[in-house]
Amino acid sequence: MALDPFFAGFLDDSHRAFYEVCARFTQNEIVPNVVEWEEAEFFPKELHRKAAEAGLLGVTMPEEYGGGGGDIFHMIMSTEAMLAAGSTGVAVGLGSLEIALPPLLLLGTETQKQRWIPPVLRGEQVAALAITEPDTGSDVAGIKTRAKREGDEYVLQGSKTFITSGVRADMVVVLARTDPDPHAGLTFFVVEKGTEGFSVSKSLKKMGWRASDTATLRFDECRVPVENRIGEEGSGFVALMQNFQNERMMLATQGHATAEVALAEAEQYARDRQAFGRAIMGFQVTRHKLAHMSTLVRAAKALNYQVADAMRRGEHVLEAVSQAKNFSAQAALEVCDHAVQIFGGMGYMRETLVERLYRDARLLPIGGGTSEIMNEIIGKCRGYGR
Repeated sequence: MALDPFFAGFLDDSHRAFYEVCARFTQNEIVPNVVEWEEAEFFPKELHRKAAEAGLLGVTMPEEYGGGGGDIFHMIMSTEAMLAAGSTGVAVGLGSLEIALPPLLLLGTETQKQRWIPPVLRGEQVAALAITEPDTGSDVAGIKTRAKREGDEYVLQGSKTFITSGVRADMVVVLARTDPDPHAGLTFFVVEKGTEGFSVSKSLKKMGWRASDTATLRFDECRVPVENRIGEEGSGFVALMQNFQNERMMLATQGHATAEVALAEAEQYARDRQAFGRAIMGFQVTRHKLAHMSTLVRAAKALNYQVADAMRRGEHVLEAVSQAKNFSAQAALEVCDHAVQIFGGMGYMRETLVERLYRDARLLPIGGGTSEIMNEIIGKCRGYGR
């Protein structure tokens, strides 16, 4: 899928060149295998190494740790190119490091960064972020997994769920409670695979994003050394709030990219599908539906690019990124729904790409903070009273 020239003003030559690299990687390494990986609900760990060799992992991470040193639009280019393969699961599985490593970059010591970041960016290890718990989703202040210091160790007790890349992760960045204070009592830790007391208690079966592994993790008297604590005790909440902004921008981008692929599929099908002696594109109802879909795609993409540009300039975007995530999620849901309708019975078949996109899109109003939480944030930013 070619870049839309309407948005050229946000991009420079490095973005366009990177998009081409990502597009070639997607066509060569993902597209031929995506159906098999979706059905298997798994993709080979080797893909991380191949993506690293192609320069796709950690494109926004600092160069001194093996990253690309790019900006947020390099991340957007990667997302758009990869989602053209029609599998959000592959994209988010490869991209789990984008939410796992920022707390380490923000709070970690140089020794910690050098120890844990380069192997992930080389594709040798997989990193995951563990925040959500069975009884605590968007209410981060309610986290119950606790970390109690005993000498030179912390003892972690609790569980995390819905963890992307949790099954295959070699290192998990875990948010745990070190103090009863709802916000000031949260601290990040790195828990490495093989640590006694740490286990994957369940690999989860999902409605969409099937190619990415998702896990419930268990910490049962799990002992980690003090040097695995990231930052000072109580520093986790502020770091997480900063991390959320990037995650929500990633999800918003997935929204417009998913909708863009669904629109392209629906347009092609409407040209090819014959009914009553002509292509269904010849019916006004189909043309108007596609026109509305294309408007939603452009509006979502325009909002996302504007917010990303503001983030690139270092502006405060809490309200805007929440709006972007909500709007893009709803646009993706509506466009995918219309695409399935245009396909008719075939749109309900697992062999059809729009069926997969329809399922994948349903997570967007949930992940990274629900639409309801986003509306609460927007309301507070705008000074709406109770």
